[in-house]
Amino acid sequence: MPRCGGSTGAAAACPAPMVTPAAALPAAPGGGGPGGPGARHTFSGTKCTAQQVWRKKPQLLMLPNKALKFLPMKLCHCLVSKLITALGTQEAEKKYQSLLSHLSHPPAFTTVRVNTHLASVKHVKKLLFEEIQKQFKGLCVPVLEHPKLQDILLIPVIGPRRDLKKHASEVIVGAQCGYAVLRGAHVYVPGIVSTSRFVKAGDLVSVYSDIEGKCKRGAKEFDGVKVFLGNGISELSRSEIFSSNGQLKGLGVRMIEPVYLSPSFDNVLPSHLFLQNLPSVVVSHILNPQPGEKILDMCAAPGGKTTHLAALMHDQGEVIAMDKIANKIKKIKQNAELLQLNCIKAFCYDGTKALSVEKREDKQEGPPFLPESFDRILLDAPCSGMGQRPNMVYSSTLKEVTSYQPLQRKLFTVAVKLLKPGGVLVYSTCTITLSENEEQVAWALKTFPCLQLHPQEPHIGGEGMKGAGLSLDQLKLLQRFDPSAVTLQGMDINYLQGSREDDLISLANKDCIGFFIAKFIKSNSK
Repeated sequence: MPRCGGSTGAAAACPAPMVTPAAALPAAPGGGGPGGPGARHTFSGTKCTAQQVWRKKPQLLMLPNKALKFLPMKLCHCLVSKLITALGTQEAEKKYQSLLSHLSHPPAFTTVRVNTHLASVKHVKKLLFEEIQKQFKGLCVPVLEHPKLQDILLIPVIGPRRDLKKHASEVIVGAQCGYAVLRGAHVYVPGIVSTSRFVKAGDLVSVYSDIEGKCKRGAKEFDGVKVFLGNGISELSRSEIFSSNGQLKGLGVRMIEPVYLSPSFDNVLPSHLFLQNLPSVVVSHILNPQPGEKILDMCAAPGGKTTHLAALMHDQGEVIAMDKIANKIKKIKQNAELLQLNCIKAFCYDGTKALSVEKREDKQEGPPFLPESFDRILLDAPCSGMGQRPNMVYSSTLKEVTSYQPLQRKLFTVAVKLLKPGGVLVYSTCTITLSENEEQVAWALKTFPCLQLHPQEPHIGGEGMKGAGLSLDQLKLLQRFDPSAVTLQGMDINYLQGSREDDLISLANKDCIGFFIAKFIKSNSK
């Protein structure tokens, strides 16, 4: 399971609004309330009352004020206006509120991809079921196979659990660490912001997430906005956690009663399993790489899709992985080695400069590449990441969000030129904005007459969203995973025992992260 890293600064935010009581995260005492119409809120440095928001954008105040604190104000305006264009005012308000609610919760299932290069799905499923029973002390949680994605396993997430007793001793973690805990991780020391005064190793502690980023490091108490994540056992004393000697690392709190019960994958079958969100697995199947082909993964870190592509090719051919950050390339190489995949070659390089304008040396393996060098290209583009779950705070400004569209177009232009005639280009993002998804498809079809949209297989998500000028037939060829497409509901053992497997698979297909996929074919004609 992903480790909880150090806390990052966050803009002021409260938990997103909850659709039903069963869907709400347990709130911590002292947590921020919604406030009255005159309550003052902060959005990316701009303070304003709710009345001022009403004068600027009245439809926003038809949402709970907590929703207003979820995003910077200008970004709220941008997103809501896009939805209004596509859906109409009333439907847009309903959609926006539902979307914020879903994004603040983890998906209903943990998805792991089996490394079929080394083991069969049946064998790994048996080993994983035994491991989960050990972790959950005999609690019988099913491990499901997916009928259309035959290399993944699905584990239902139990929760939210409301019968947990809160302890006097507290550990406060950063928002990013909190998200990982909600998805099954233990708490590692870099993610800890503060603890109660007398915490000792072995103490039972309640763990909270500082979602506003306002808790001072090393504080002995914190009364700001915090979300209860569950209970655990502290592995270290307060003095050890905040020791000034050496770099902070290692396990800080072992979670024993998380609000959302999901297995930890720390050192669990590391060569056989790879944690991935369901739509991220779909992408590689849609690209459908074949043995012997030359594949480019343009923005590859941390390597989940790269290693999946190599496994689908039976490690035969060539998968070129690029990322412009050296540490991320190191991680890709580590993952390839761990999964024993040898056809992957990873390079630290800026994808926008990957097209060679001069003749290459014969022995040159890495970028830049000559035009029409690749059979298939995956562009899982840098994006605003607004489909990631759980996410209770969003700190990017409107300027930052709108900066992604030009970057994506630069990368896309290079990808088209690097693709062979007859080749396949798959464009994907983990965001929900129209500007980074359907608008990019409309731009691509207009800019590159050589490209045609192509049906996707498997097609598990919904159709594309209206508002970018695409036809209904074109929207049907797109695949958008919309977290708000399913009603939020808690999950417990009784629910699992009373559910058909087909219904659980259907829920897993919908209750996942926000994601977008488009598949293009480059025509043979110049």
